[in-house]
Amino acid sequence: MKRRTHPVVMLALVVGWFSNAQAVEYKDVNRTASQISFTFQQFGQRVYGTFSDFEGSLTFDTQKPEAAHALLKIQLASIDAGSQDANTRLQQPVWFDTATYPVGVYESNGARALGDNRYRITGNLTIKGITRPVNIEVVLKEQSGIGVFDGEFILNRDDFNIGEGEWAGNSVVSNGINIKFKMVAPQR
Repeated sequence: MKRRTHPVVMLALVVGWFSNAQAVEYKDVNRTASQISFTFQQFGQRVYGTFSDFEGSLTFDTQKPEAAHALLKIQLASIDAGSQDANTRLQQPVWFDTATYPVGVYESNGARALGDNRYRITGNLTIKGITRPVNIEVVLKEQSGIGVFDGEFILNRDDFNIGEGEWAGNSVVSNGINIKFKMVAPQR
């Protein structure tokens, strides 16, 4: 008597084989190809800026996103908010206080697949010695063996005491700062 494999079992085996065959792992961050930018409102006008000096490490497997780990260190003095005057002011104690806290750090503690190459990264952001949980939705785009992780989130200045005193709140500078990033990592 011949045993026949049930079609559902066969389909599960095929789908399992293809999903394992498509596993892709990304490591390291190409700093030159990556970028961090931000926008905010000041006196009702949109202002754009960047951070030019940062380093990151990344371990990400598309089949095991829960085991992902990312570490990003940003030299806060590398801010470019559009003018030398703004850049100098942002170094002061009421803003980033870069003399005391030169580095901002984001470290992930997990990730979850959302479908369509989208992931929710969970982690902690530390600025000015204050650590807060920050969840970020990221889209992974594969381009010729390179993983491009695009993400954005809203940073609330008040959560990190950025812009204290007369600068607190929304009257001059928006409390919500839209942070966008593109992290580029080679496939391994």
